[in-house]
Amino acid sequence: MDAPAARPAAATTDAAQAAARNRLKGIGLMCAALACFACLDALAKWLGSHMDPIQVVWTRYTTALIMVLIIFNPWQNRGVLVTRRPWIQAIRSALLFGSTALNFFALQHLQLDQTVSIMFATPFLVAILSGPFLGEWIGPRRWAAVIVGFIGVLVVTRPWGGAIHWAMLLSMVGACCYAVYNLLTRLLAGQDSAATTSIYSVAFGAIVATALVPMVWVTPDSVWVVAGMIAIGALGAFGHWLLIIAHGYAPAGILAPFIYSQIVWMVTLGWLVFAQVPAANTLAGAGIVIASGLYLLYRERVVGRAA
Repeated sequence: MDAPAARPAAATTDAAQAAARNRLKGIGLMCAALACFACLDALAKWLGSHMDPIQVVWTRYTTALIMVLIIFNPWQNRGVLVTRRPWIQAIRSALLFGSTALNFFALQHLQLDQTVSIMFATPFLVAILSGPFLGEWIGPRRWAAVIVGFIGVLVVTRPWGGAIHWAMLLSMVGACCYAVYNLLTRLLAGQDSAATTSIYSVAFGAIVATALVPMVWVTPDSVWVVAGMIAIGALGAFGHWLLIIAHGYAPAGILAPFIYSQIVWMVTLGWLVFAQVPAANTLAGAGIVIASGLYLLYRERVVGRAA
């Protein structure tokens, strides 16, 4: 007599376990994507010593576009170019291009750990904008975490001491672009396939950069530079493909705090490749931002369990 009542409970448990597994998959994919992006930024900084940043941006997007077109083959699979939300795809692609270009220009003047610490403002911007974009409004405790996280960014940039570098402003605007890009990625996760979004992600940047690159073109002077140009496109394409799939498995609020795993890669690469040791204020600010972001993640889990 109790069996019929047990079935819905078991089904509910199975669904909860499946949702938990999906979130873990999304988190794993997010961390892998961020490892790709850290290597991409290190390569971009290195390539910037051999060519203009615009050419680095062009390399990143055209190589990535070629690769995704080869992988997803729209000539035989014509449906891959069909999108249900063309305007969102276009705006998202433009935001990604803007974030990348601003970051690459900033990398010419800042250390890897500085740019990534400023980009750590992204989860707080995502938390703030999730309300109007996704209807996911945050409460007073998460607002407090957002404010503390912003203080952490101020510790990194130190605007009160007159030491703020103009390139830091580029990173800040790039973080804003990247936050909205992440929100639009979440909106598209249930609308278009990962293949479709991957192609549109790089199409805008490739078109715009191709129009600009003739003005600054420098012929590569070694096979290592050519290899770096190919690798930067591959890392970008693969990383964003992983990011798109991750957002299909888990909500934006769950994934956003894991952007902090990138600081480990950036500090390590900055030290190994460029002999850059993080400044004390950068580490302190990054620590504040990470703590605030982890609290946001904790609140997300608490609210999720309550729901």
